[in-house]
Amino acid sequence: MEHYYTNNPDVAHDEVTFNFPLAGHDVRLTTDSGVFSRHTVDYGSRVLIATVAQRTTVPSGDVADIGCGYGPIGIALALAWPDRHVWMSDVNERALGLATRNAATNGVADRTTIVESSAFDNVPPTDLGVVVTNPPVRAGKDVVNAILTGAFSHLRRGGELFVVLQKKQGAPSAKRLLQATFGNCDVLRKDKGYYILHSIKG
Repeated sequence: MEHYYTNNPDVAHDEVTFNFPLAGHDVRLTTDSGVFSRHTVDYGSRVLIATVAQRTTVPSGDVADIGCGYGPIGIALALAWPDRHVWMSDVNERALGLATRNAATNGVADRTTIVESSAFDNVPPTDLGVVVTNPPVRAGKDVVNAILTGAFSHLRRGGELFVVLQKKQGAPSAKRLLQATFGNCDVLRKDKGYYILHSIKG
């Protein structure tokens, strides 16, 4: 069986549709077998969305959700910030198809660009205002680190990166890597073992 972090999960389709409250909106999501957290929006993504969407000031510019899966984070932020364009990327073609459908269902298709991409390979902007990621830990540390360090060159000066990781899945080492890459890294929130890491490009 191929995993959610592969290009074409070789598992039979079994779609599920549900509504979930995110960033003050009732978001309708369709998921499928072969994608991450298909039965509900995973707790880490919920904590990340709640932390980022409630911030009163965020840098201007486009937003990128790297490793978007079927789209809950990117769609929630597109709803929360109606003046922003959101890039959403993943390697999983099935997840990308679902993200495209979910963006349309929730009325944000015109403000989202959904691309197949490993880390930032096919995400062209280098002046993003915000990057968010719930990285695919099971894909391996090299993939996670490529997302974390790649954010630096794709953010504008003053741009902000928000990452959710569990302590037991490498949050402390990710914090050290971000400190070395950005020159700063704060833990904005700790919730049931999940850390929200935050770095600003100076």
